[in-house]
Amino acid sequence: MYAVIKTGGKQYRVIQGETLKIETVEGDVGSAIVLDKVLMVGNGDQVSMGKPMLTGATVTATIVANGRHDKVKIFKMRRRKHYQKHQGHRQNYTEIRIDGIKA
Repeated sequence: MYAVIKTGGKQYRVIQGETLKIETVEGDVGSAIVLDKVLMVGNGDQVSMGKPMLTGATVTATIVANGRHDKVKIFKMRRRKHYQKHQGHRQNYTEIRIDGIKA
């Protein structure tokens, strides 16, 4: 059984037992969260799609860790103009483990 969820402006295909990194959500490590924006649930040949969300479908997950991704380096330069700009960015994330899918 799998589900397609929407969180943080992105869509993820998840299965039970999987861990993934999503945009930061509030909660402590070890606490349970419920993701209720479910777009699609599939179980073998049976597929249920929402318009746009499925009503009554939820995905439960546990927060495993909070952290920051690797640094992305931004470098801008204009040739022959003596312009160089260095910048970096580290995005925050929350790592979750999918505990169950309820359709």
